[in-house]
Amino acid sequence: MVTLKSKYRTQTCAELRKEQAGQTVNLAGWIHRKRDHGGVLFIDLRDNYGITQVVASGNISDELQKVRVESVIQITGEVRWRAPEAINTKLPTGEIEVHTTSWELLSSADVLPFQVADDDNAPEPIRLKYRFLDLRKERLHETILLRSRIIRSIRESMYNMGFTEFQTPILTSSSPEGARDFLVPSRMHPGKFYALPQAPQQFKQLLMVSGFDRYFQIAACFRDEDSRADRSPGEFYQLDLEMSFVEQDQVFEVCEQLFTEVFPKYSDWKLSSAPFERIAFNDAMMFYGSDKPDLRIKQKLANITEIFSNTGFEVFKREIEKKGIISALKWDIESLPSRKFFDDTIEWFKTTSGQGLAYLIFENGEARGSIAKFMNEGEIDAIKSQLNITGLSVVFMGAGAKKTILPAMGQLRVKLGEQFNAVEPNTYHFCWIVDFPMFEEDPETQQICFSHNPFSMPQGGMEALETKHPLEIFAYQYDLVCNGVELSSGAVRNHRPDIMYKAFSIAGYPPEVVDEKFGGMNRAFRYGAPPHAGIAPGIDRIVRMLAQEDNLRKVIAFPMAQSAEDLLMGAPSTVAEKQLRELHIALKLPKEKEKQA
Repeated sequence: MVTLKSKYRTQTCAELRKEQAGQTVNLAGWIHRKRDHGGVLFIDLRDNYGITQVVASGNISDELQKVRVESVIQITGEVRWRAPEAINTKLPTGEIEVHTTSWELLSSADVLPFQVADDDNAPEPIRLKYRFLDLRKERLHETILLRSRIIRSIRESMYNMGFTEFQTPILTSSSPEGARDFLVPSRMHPGKFYALPQAPQQFKQLLMVSGFDRYFQIAACFRDEDSRADRSPGEFYQLDLEMSFVEQDQVFEVCEQLFTEVFPKYSDWKLSSAPFERIAFNDAMMFYGSDKPDLRIKQKLANITEIFSNTGFEVFKREIEKKGIISALKWDIESLPSRKFFDDTIEWFKTTSGQGLAYLIFENGEARGSIAKFMNEGEIDAIKSQLNITGLSVVFMGAGAKKTILPAMGQLRVKLGEQFNAVEPNTYHFCWIVDFPMFEEDPETQQICFSHNPFSMPQGGMEALETKHPLEIFAYQYDLVCNGVELSSGAVRNHRPDIMYKAFSIAGYPPEVVDEKFGGMNRAFRYGAPPHAGIAPGIDRIVRMLAQEDNLRKVIAFPMAQSAEDLLMGAPSTVAEKQLRELHIALKLPKEKEKQA
């Protein structure tokens, strides 16, 4: 970087080295720390780039003593070598210091609500309210700069692969599918509303219909959802991309090249090599209890239902009669855990899932445990054979409907992986989840509905829609997962109106609703639409993973609180009655809100 010299600075606070000793320089920045050594004041002066130690004595020291930390100052001084015993090897500028000859206060700071130089464990709401101060902290500051570099690398990779960057509308129409929209009232069209895009889905498909071949965008997406641990409330960013005349394999190739190029630039962790492993959705649920499996944990679930087909154990027998399954998780161990470990695990499982958990301990060929007395020798031997038990092992077993017991056993797999230190360290383990069901049954209404993206192409096309039971139809949909986190979701698109009408009719949408809600895209498909496919990796999740942070708010410059409030800017907020009249809106608040208003 070339420093832009001004009256405020000739160098940044990260540039000076011992080679500049004897030079007179101007520096500007924030007072990070002050240390008074008997009439000689040492100041750590900080800017965006780093820290330089500044020394002041005499009247200048007395004056600077009165200035609070985090005030902004400009100093002029001479660069000098530090004494050997004073060298700070932790700082790039640690071999020099600047002895001040003059200074100027550019902006004074009030008393701080929390410390910047040191972590004083200030509550998160306070840190979000004063986010501009929190962003001055070294780790958070560096993470936001890292985010910028990662996005730049992503853009470079996309351009190098022949993609073109586009911008799509922010004000658009509401969609009947997906999450709840954020609505924007129209002043010029009373009673009508725009919606902020949940994703640029329809527009990127329209770009393909328009004859553009490879699109990408770092897109802002908006969803009026309740708080989630894996998504910032309200808004998030994704790398949105689409390609014409491709199948899902080509989408995989692009993503694999992107991730294997970008990740090694910012981490020295081991990375999966391309092509990434592919796992069918049903297999992911059966073997990992999740469509976001953490493959750093090698242990898998096993379906042992057949072993208990004629069991006398009433709990298992009852679940099998209700078409449930018995899922098992075997863990080879070096020493036997305490009874408390088993009691705590069973209680955790019950609290987390509402399900019961059984276990067997295999040692020296013998089995004991919570249900051993209910099992016959043949069932014990069959478990040993199917699970390949040879040494000291624990087998946990859960029984129930697939949709409830498999996710619960998947959570247990992750918990035990962490407890037994069985998560492969310093590794990014990628995989593709493929062959998602096109439809599912609504548990409340028992009606058929879309299980994923309604614009996806069903595997088998029209023939599958006309001849198969809806719950047997798979879609060309796919997720990219890394370390148990869904980084990306995409699909081969349905580009044919006849297939689209048929798919939506199965989900309960008549043609007139499809025409009303998706008229623009459906109309476009009538004038020659290429086969196309796309995907949308989440920027916030990628940065969090590379920054090795545990919270998305630590990788976003100005995040909302979990309450979906912007504590810094005070949003959402009330507006003036005049604005409401202009928008033809009258408020009808819940009674408790009326009292607060």
